[in-house]
Amino acid sequence: MPDSNTTTLSNIVGPSTTVVSAKPVILQAPDRGEDLQVRVSAPATGGDLPVIVLSHGYGSSMDGYAPLADFWAAHGFVVLQPTHLDSRTLGIPADDPRTPRMWRFRIEDVRRVLDELDVLEAAVPGLGGRIDRGRVAVAGHSWGAQTVSALLGARVLDSEGVPGEDMSDPRVTAGVLLALTGKGGDDLSPFAAEHFPFMNPSFDDMKTPALIVAGDQYRSALTTRGPDWFTDPYFLSPGSKSLLTLFGAEHSLGGVSGYDAAETTDASPERVALLQHLTWAYLRTALTPEDDSWQHAISVLQTTPNPLGNIQSR
Repeated sequence: MPDSNTTTLSNIVGPSTTVVSAKPVILQAPDRGEDLQVRVSAPATGGDLPVIVLSHGYGSSMDGYAPLADFWAAHGFVVLQPTHLDSRTLGIPADDPRTPRMWRFRIEDVRRVLDELDVLEAAVPGLGGRIDRGRVAVAGHSWGAQTVSALLGARVLDSEGVPGEDMSDPRVTAGVLLALTGKGGDDLSPFAAEHFPFMNPSFDDMKTPALIVAGDQYRSALTTRGPDWFTDPYFLSPGSKSLLTLFGAEHSLGGVSGYDAAETTDASPERVALLQHLTWAYLRTALTPEDDSWQHAISVLQTTPNPLGNIQSR
């Protein structure tokens, strides 16, 4: 029996279509030490397709996050998935000299993907001329969320509390930030403060519209705070933002990183299905303002008995 949280949402999203995919599409990156591998997925038919660049969490790759990538592609988006240098598929050791800059390489990877849209488009037979370059979103989970938040305007504070380089990208219209970490400083655990100096963000300039997704049961070893830490990006950033709080969810938000991902501690097909539908609706409206899918989705969630989550917006 379909879950009541997604039955009506499925009517908003509509039927899925066949997906075509190509991987690895290689983008030359001599300054990176490894060429950038990207997976491109798109609906087999249709035109004026908006773009989502999906940044994976630590250790994953372009093959991760199938629950989201496949769903988005099957419902009208071109999904681009770079494999970052921290991916286990590359086997780069922890003492590699690039490690301290790994967080910056990740941001550069996403920018490179946007720079090379022509190459990526040409890699999928039949995709040529069907991409709408004026409608681009970024999405990421965990470290991937930290990565793409920089393209939305988040900046890293130095040891004196001064914001670092502005790496926002005007080509990006909206974002989805899944389990994005909160404030740094005293809110970091001693381990995180010692090993991850880039986890000291300022959200003051993160003006690009975004959906922030947090699990209300996620207690991370990276912070001295509780699950509310992951709501900081919503409360501390300006501009149009929405916060989806998933009830009972931990770091994996029900299992977004993969259908059989070993790191999933809160497996819930119903929660993942809800996230698929709500992120699709948010991005659909964010990239096509005349589309009212997001407003309908909010209404459905608010009127569903025993909802799996709550949405607030400003």
